[in-house]
Amino acid sequence: MVKNSIKNFLLPFAICFSIALALYPDSTLNSDLYSTEGLDLDYNIPAELAMTEEPHEIKPNMFTPHLGKSFEGFKEALAFKESRGDYFTVNTLGYLGKYQFGSETLKLIGIYNPNQFLYNPELQEKAFMANASRNKWVLRKDIERFDGKFIGGVQVTESGILAAAHLAGPGSVKKYLRSYGSDNFADAYGTTVKYYMKRFSGYDTSIIEPNKKAKARL
Repeated sequence: MVKNSIKNFLLPFAICFSIALALYPDSTLNSDLYSTEGLDLDYNIPAELAMTEEPHEIKPNMFTPHLGKSFEGFKEALAFKESRGDYFTVNTLGYLGKYQFGSETLKLIGIYNPNQFLYNPELQEKAFMANASRNKWVLRKDIERFDGKFIGGVQVTESGILAAAHLAGPGSVKKYLRSYGSDNFADAYGTTVKYYMKRFSGYDTSIIEPNKKAKARL
């Protein structure tokens, strides 16, 4: 009795499978059609969708070399060097976010709440532009004077100057350029103005407008 019940239960499935084999012999048997090998299954999604408890658990956006020497390439390459592109990180010295801003620099561009800044990617992007615009205004004469020249074996470019100013502040970059490399500021991790000048040379930063009073506003 039990055997007959099992037989009666399985028989419809066997019939359906046989029909599928007859109608779609190739697609039914070819497991390659259903393989996930080679597919990009590693997605970046917002914390609320991923249901993560901590914002810093979001996988950082990685810059891609396909951006080349464009302005987006400049931003993402700099962000990757600073924080591996993680908006929600804080380093051991208290520098914040994707571009690793200090609280004093944030005040210069109108941001007085570091915690709000850390959890607002849009504000971080605005801050990057505002800081770059301010630095470009401060260094406008040095950019005009030194762009294209070689200091310490490194060609000076506008993007290199702006990247170094992001690292060390425009005052340190002025000292580096005007001392022809003898005054080479290094941060707490040993990264120098010269290194940033070389690492971020030749990007298109023409989109950045010099602005003495640039502020980050949403």
